[in-house]
Amino acid sequence: MDSWNGGFIYLIVFWAAVMVVFMSIGGFFMFRKFMKVLPMRDGKSKLDWQNYWVERSRPLWTDDSKAFLDQLVSPVPQAFRDIAKHSIAARIGQVAIESNASEVTRAHCIEGYILATPARDYRSLTIFLDKNNIDYSPYKHMLNK
Repeated sequence: MDSWNGGFIYLIVFWAAVMVVFMSIGGFFMFRKFMKVLPMRDGKSKLDWQNYWVERSRPLWTDDSKAFLDQLVSPVPQAFRDIAKHSIAARIGQVAIESNASEVTRAHCIEGYILATPARDYRSLTIFLDKNNIDYSPYKHMLNK
């Protein structure tokens, strides 16, 4: 019986460690989401601004620009694709509105996509753009920051 009790103790310790790891990972993502909801100096949160730019640019989106956005977010894992699509669309909409465009073009999509992508992901971004034969040469200077 002593060997069974020792094995059971190890099982409990292993399971507790697994639970702590999973709870830590979940807590990390919850904390990141919480930080996006906190108001900035202007009183609006990052999510408020994203919603603002998406709603304000909604009439500017064409079927072509929506399809291009879907293509741009295709490498994002399915579980995170909707969130990534919303934040990238917000940045693209901001770029289009600030340039006084009458519609969202592929150029706006590429520029907004680069601006919405964290610098640590620029390598995978350029690999994806090259693989899909998307010309981003006018925006290469943005990738050198």
